Amino acid sequence: MRIAVTIVLLVASTLATALSVSILPYYDDKADGVQPLMVFTLLLWMLFAGTLLSLRRVPTRAAVALVIAGSVAIGGAAMMGPPNTSTDSARYAWDGIVQNAGISPYEYVPADPVLAPLRTEWLFPTPTPDADAAGGARCPGERVMKVKELGTGEVLCTTINRATVPTIYPPMSEIFFAGIRALAGDGPQYWPSQLAGLIMSLGITGILLHTLTRLGRDPRWAAMWGFSPLAATEGVTNSHVDLLGALLLLVATVLVASGRRFSGGLALGASIASKLIPVIGAPALLGKRPFRIILASIAIFLLLYVPYILASGIGVLGYLPGYLGEEGYGSGKRFVLLSLVAPGQWGLLLAAVLVGITGLLVWRKTDPANPWVGQVVMIGVTLLVVTPRYAWYALLLVPFIAMSGRWEWLAVPLALTERLLVGDTTLARITIAVAIMFILVVTLRRAGPGAFGRGASGVLRRYRRIRAVLGTRSIPASRA
Repeated sequence: MRIAVTIVLLVASTLATALSVSILPYYDDKADGVQPLMVFTLLLWMLFAGTLLSLRRVPTRAAVALVIAGSVAIGGAAMMGPPNTSTDSARYAWDGIVQNAGISPYEYVPADPVLAPLRTEWLFPTPTPDADAAGGARCPGERVMKVKELGTGEVLCTTINRATVPTIYPPMSEIFFAGIRALAGDGPQYWPSQLAGLIMSLGITGILLHTLTRLGRDPRWAAMWGFSPLAATEGVTNSHVDLLGALLLLVATVLVASGRRFSGGLALGASIASKLIPVIGAPALLGKRPFRIILASIAIFLLLYVPYILASGIGVLGYLPGYLGEEGYGSGKRFVLLSLVAPGQWGLLLAAVLVGITGLLVWRKTDPANPWVGQVVMIGVTLLVVTPRYAWYALLLVPFIAMSGRWEWLAVPLALTERLLVGDTTLARITIAVAIMFILVVTLRRAGPGAFGRGASGVLRRYRRIRAVLGTRSIPASRA
């Protein structure tokens, strides 16, 4: 019966995922009111929670089979339609096409006429003449934007966001984009990136199952990733390259935990070179002998950058500085909770202090042989402090939630999903605050009712010992 219930819930999750990406319109973050994707997303998270609860009572061998089957089914269903919350994968495809033509992706912006021979119809659809529209043309379509070609001022229709600025992606991602397009060609639209996302997602599921079993932990925990709506929708449907960073950081952590620090450092450097954000995974891996990991990660990071620096020089920074300013991190506006107590650039300073203190504590307290909880705390706290409006940043966190079994931290990707779909700052603050309180309550409950008592009694015992020692010493009258 338990197996049957779990299968029914997995089938429901698979169907709901397929429907959400195949029949629902593209999500419009500027539209008012409740959109269908919001309802479906809530349904997917409810089914996810129910499936995890049901799986707990399933025998281990059957549970492992269900984790594998469910990961394949839900991930495959996520490929049933084009991206539904982001157009980032169009930029991925373009960067790959440009590189395979022998041009650095940092050299020209997509709207530059120099790259006109590379423009495909699905990335640059032909404008529709319209005398009443600006520029005398319209760009119909859910994912199509209107820009002006550099130099000529002619109207361009494109599915690439920020087509007038350089790419922001580091070299590991660019190599990944070029590889996908080298295999798939220029013509196919979104499915090559989605297929790559599915393969990486299933790879993470496999690594989790293998590592959990090897460590004697519950392999059912792998379902926290394999059945996750975040992994399916943002990792596969929208094909965010954050999934590559998550996979590489998980590999790095597994390698370091098994004593292979140099190879783990190489994987860490490659992960950082995919989107920079995975650098927050470093503190839990460093331990008391950090130099081998640091040197290996820096070496591979720089090595991956070398060909692009030779081609484009300082241009390899791309639009990254402008992107951070556009997102409000330079001014502190994007920190939805911290801005309440530290407005403006004070929010940026406070965020840096909080993340820095967390990183120092994780580094000092985490055993690299058992880094799973340290990774959860470091990545989770950073996301709660920075509060990005892009839920896919939490793809980096979920594999370590699965490895540690700290299911309460799933509140972080859920809160960021709300922040993505509902553009209300007040509601985002409430959601993030509730997530923090929930994590604290469950963590304290996990520690046991005597956690505070043991800590207080330990402090009291030390105080009494100090008093006893001082009481046996004679104190000069001049100091009394």
